Amino acid sequence: MGKSKKIAFLGLCTALALILAYAEVMMQPLFPSIPGIKMGLPNVIIVFLLYRQGPAFTAGVSLARILLVSILFGNAMTFLYSLAGAVLSLLVMILLRRFNLMSAVGVSVAGGVTHNLGQILMAMVLLETAELGYYMVVLTVTGIIAGILVGLCGSFLIKKIPKKLF
Repeated sequence: MGKSKKIAFLGLCTALALILAYAEVMMQPLFPSIPGIKMGLPNVIIVFLLYRQGPAFTAGVSLARILLVSILFGNAMTFLYSLAGAVLSLLVMILLRRFNLMSAVGVSVAGGVTHNLGQILMAMVLLETAELGYYMVVLTVTGIIAGILVGLCGSFLIKKIPKKLF
């Protein structure tokens, strides 16, 4: 893929992830949530890209999405929590993908759980309390459920969108 096509594709993927983030924000009032729990819809794009474009491209889209979502729908704290979760989950997903240890669904589940872990660790640092660690029980369960759903969607895209497009 040429440089200009790669940049256009980066923008397209970032826009898709941003649209999914917006959809998630709009759906939140429909499902009274437990603090910190989201479905992680933008991560469908992240899982897909990890398998189709590799770690560097995926990290670029993830970072751009986090920055834009924080500016448009959040604040500096949103950015810090999202960044902590994304960095940890991306590192884990990249390692699992690189060594082919799991399916895309398994990689997504690991990403969902470690994303929550990264956010809890950030909260523990910012709020200076270790007691928040207990909340990981709830976030692990929801991370597994969301990770399965995101992974299934990502797997579908991986199977249905041919590599030749890139």
